[in-house]
Amino acid sequence: MDLGLKDAVVVVTGGASNIGRAIALGFAAEGANLLIADIDGPQSSRVADEARNAGAQDVATHIGDLVADSQAEEVVGAAIDRWGRVDVLVNNVGWAQPTKFLNDTDRGVWQRTVDLNLFTTIAMTQAVLPRMKDAGEGSIVFIASDAADGQARHGIYGAAKAGVVALARTVAREHGRHGIRSNVVCPGFVIPQSEVEIGEGSLWRAGVQEVFGGADESDLLRTIPLGRLTSGQDIADAVLWFSSARAARQVTGQLVSVSGGFWMP
Repeated sequence: MDLGLKDAVVVVTGGASNIGRAIALGFAAEGANLLIADIDGPQSSRVADEARNAGAQDVATHIGDLVADSQAEEVVGAAIDRWGRVDVLVNNVGWAQPTKFLNDTDRGVWQRTVDLNLFTTIAMTQAVLPRMKDAGEGSIVFIASDAADGQARHGIYGAAKAGVVALARTVAREHGRHGIRSNVVCPGFVIPQSEVEIGEGSLWRAGVQEVFGGADESDLLRTIPLGRLTSGQDIADAVLWFSSARAARQVTGQLVSVSGGFWMP
């Protein structure tokens, strides 16, 4: 099916590693114009080259920490300056440091977790909404998590992601009349399969067992009804569908878990 995303202007935050990379390359294959916003310059450059080779109409990068003041406005401004509009925003940037809640006592880590997962999403959404409102159309896709429903070792992260879900649905209710659709994708276990997929600062550098509290892939598979891990492409396909005004014209305020049945919201 032609999703109608050729020549669309798409901003993907955290677009250089793992899920973000897969999303960026998914839009590239559709022939979109792509801005990758990420803190990792070298990895962003590599993914930008991959996106061009995959068929992107045009690719740009914005390197910076989206937690910093004015960064969100700069990202959106860069897209506007280059292409004149933003059709799709994918709020993907995020970070977690899995820890049992009782032991998660470092307020600096709390702040960083909330900043990266919720604050950046608020800032990017507020920066892009006036542009989409003026255009009378647009799609925002929020990447949340099953942890928004409560998961062990992800208390603060899950609370931040629950905030992302609430924000997405508020945007859907307030801005549907402006032609703006707002939806949520919650990924399952997406484990990078090669170092090409992640930057030097990625949490995945610590290894699967560190991220999942001692569990390995076989442990994870036992919790998934479909019996397979989620791929980055699985997430990208869901994001692309939500982003398409042709395929998902009447869909807003919705949440889908792409997890093989691990979470059934």
